[in-house]
Amino acid sequence: MTRFKHLALAAAILGAAGVATIGLTAGVAMAQTAQAKALVDAAKAEGVVGERIDGLLGFVTPSSDPALEAAVNEINSGRLQLYRQAAARNGVTVEAAGASAFTEVVSSRLRPGEFYQSTAGAWVRK
Repeated sequence: MTRFKHLALAAAILGAAGVATIGLTAGVAMAQTAQAKALVDAAKAEGVVGERIDGLLGFVTPSSDPALEAAVNEINSGRLQLYRQAAARNGVTVEAAGASAFTEVVSSRLRPGEFYQSTAGAWVRK
């Protein structure tokens, strides 16, 4: 999918979902323990973890830290649960809900220096 088509899809979902999408990204923050969030936030700042285009977290560089891997898995599980709920509520696919959350997170919550995935799958520093 081209970058334009992806952004158009995300905009359509945002428009269709309205306030529900805002609730989705707020819910992403609540779908994690404080310990997992702290580990992932530190890893994001170090450039080890980034935001995948599907709305999940991914490893920019390989990790050998079992605690960090568990934290990423915990947060991803919580995000998937929220995406399933948002998809059902808004009549879209889980993938579309994740892509919509990704777009909002990258545009409004990702800090300079943190990584996100491009539509081609490459890691890009914000």
